This record gives sequence, structure tokens and C-alpha cells, in this order.
Amino acid sequence: MTRLRHALTIAFSLGGIATAMAAAEIRIGQTLPYSGPVSGFGIIGKAEEAYFEKINAEGGINGRKIKFISLDDAYSPPKTVEQTRKLVEQEEVVMMFGSLGTATNNAVHRYLNAKKVPQLFVLSGATKWADPKGFPWTMPGMATYDSEGVIYAKHVLQTKPDAKIAILSQNDDFGRDYVAGFKRALGSKAASMIVAEATYETSAPTISSQLATLKASGANVMFGVVLGKFTSQMIKGVAELNWKPDQFFVPTSASSISFLEPAGLENAVGLISSSAQKDTADTQWADDAGVKEYLAFMKQYLPNADLNNSNYAAGYHYATLLVKVLKACKDDFSRENILKQAASLRDVELPLLLPGITVSTGPDDYLPFQQLRLRRFNGKNWIGFGDLIDDRQD
Repeated sequence: MTRLRHALTIAFSLGGIATAMAAAEIRIGQTLPYSGPVSGFGIIGKAEEAYFEKINAEGGINGRKIKFISLDDAYSPPKTVEQTRKLVEQEEVVMMFGSLGTATNNAVHRYLNAKKVPQLFVLSGATKWADPKGFPWTMPGMATYDSEGVIYAKHVLQTKPDAKIAILSQNDDFGRDYVAGFKRALGSKAASMIVAEATYETSAPTISSQLATLKASGANVMFGVVLGKFTSQMIKGVAELNWKPDQFFVPTSASSISFLEPAGLENAVGLISSSAQKDTADTQWADDAGVKEYLAFMKQYLPNADLNNSNYAAGYHYATLLVKVLKACKDDFSRENILKQAASLRDVELPLLLPGITVSTGPDDYLPFQQLRLRRFNGKNWIGFGDLIDDRQD
């Protein structure tokens, strides 16, 4: 009997230690496509994992270590639901952070809000994520697709008012939001300026027939609302058709050189996109303190990474933002306080944000990034041009 009591005492002690260790952790969940049609974005999670490892090595956040659990959802909404439930109900994460995709995040949007689990810095520019009244536990991590579409259309109106525009878009909320913003900015001119539109499904093997149809329209401006492998297919396809639109736009989320390379970088020359971030591969930032900090991190924690792949920089960027929020939590890592601090950012500077851009949020304003700058690909990297454009401007 004495031995049994002793064994039970040890068991309870070990259980208490395990519970205490779990309480001392900040458990963060995430789903990303480590497989499937947009698996290139999985690198974002690898960079974030490495950055949290760095933070832990430096003592953690207010004495607590970060436990980062990033699971593969293959960019499939049913898989996102399965993995998110596992993270919340089995892994007991305190929040979801930086999960990617519109349809995928939409699949767990109501669930996470009903559970009052912060769904922070969603990697999707759908306008629906910034709805503090309807879905207070969800916060976007990007400028909205709608606003980015507005910016591209404004540029067309200013520089090529007689343009004949062709649009290829992904047939989901991602594609529809961009096109809606683009058309809204064109206003009454949209009907005459847009001469052809086509869509594609993410399950489609190719988009070659759509591209041939768009070229046949006689368009001299192309706006491709594409993701992942479809970026490469579009750029290569346009080149193979010997179509040379005067202006050729791709969204920020399609602008990683890792998506351009399979198409041949020479075929991507002249592409226009936008960004709030510095291009860490561009020599113009060689002496920038923030970029130097990033490159030193990469050398130590991800020494074999391809520094031309901007998804590493994206992961680093979002991880630095989350760490700002966590540090602001002081000793209160409750879900309520994490959300409160995320919605109380004031002119926060991050190492990789372009000069002049800061992060500000409020209880009624969940958009952390509301400024962008256009940039053009020169065959090696992206070169910014023009002034900063604010999402909030009409």
C-alpha cells in the first residue's frame, strides 16, 4: 500500500510538472500548405518556426517559451478544419497564427470565433477578415485584395487610359475580391476597358486555353489574379504565345521569385506587383539595418535557404509582428489579452517594412497593413517605383 501511495505521489508530481511546463509555454497553432498546389508557401512556416526558435534561445517572451505547431492542410478546406480542430482541442493552442488561404481560413472562421480563439494575421487579403463586430476573434495579416486591385487599376488609368484589359482570375473569393476592387476603381470605364475575362479552378492542370482566349481579345494590359504554380504557368504561357502586353500585373502573393523562376525570369521582366516589404535580395537595401538583421538571422538559423525566395522574408516579417504582440501581453497570455494587444498596435515599426510604413490597429480597425508601393520586376529582383499608396484613400 505504501509503495502504491508512493507511486501515485510520483505520478501526480510528474503530471503537475507537465501541466506547469505546458502553462509556461505559449502554444501557437497554424495550418499551411506544405503539400498540394501552393506548397511553395510552406516556406513561410519554416521561417516562422526558425524565428521562434531564435526568440526561445534568447529567453522567450517574458520568460515563456513559444511552442509553435504548424500542420499541413494541403490548401484543402476539409483538411484545414481537421487540423485546426486538432490544434485547438488536442494541442490546446492559445491562438491560430498566419494560416494561409481564403477558402481554408473561411472553413474555420465561425468555429474559431465561437470558441473565442484568436485567428491572428490571416494570410489572405479577403475583406471579410476585418470585421471586428461580426467576427471579433479574426484579424487579417495583409492589405486587402480589393484595395490592391484598386491600386493596379489606378495605375492603369493614370498611365494607359486607353488600355484594353484582359483579366485571368482564380475562381474563388481570392480572385473575386481582386477583380471587384479593380473594376470598382475603373468605375464607369470598366465596361469599355475590360475586353476579356477568364477564370480557372485551383484543381485545373493548366490554364493554357484561357490564356489563348485572352490574347485573342487584342488586350494590351493583362491582370493575372493567380497563385502558386499558376503564376509560373501564366508567365510562361503568355511568353509562349508571343503576347507582350504593355502592362502585366500579378498580385503580391504571386510575386515570389520562386514562382517566377519555373517560367524563366527573362519572361517575367516588366511584371508589376506591389508590396509593403523591402525586397531583401535587392542591393538597394544592402546597408539597411532591418535587412542586415534578417540576413544575419537566416545565416544562423536557415543557412541553406535560398535567399531569393521571398517567402522566407514573409515568414520572418509576420513572426516579428506576432512577437511585438506577445511582448505587449506582459504576463497575461489569455486569449482575451492577446486579441486586445493585437488590436492596440500603434505605429509599430518592423525590420522589413518599407520606409514610411508602420502597423496600426484599433478595436474598430483590424487592418494592420494599409499602405503599399508598386514595384516592377527587372529580371533579377523587384524595384519599387512611385509613392506609397494608402488603402484608405479613395
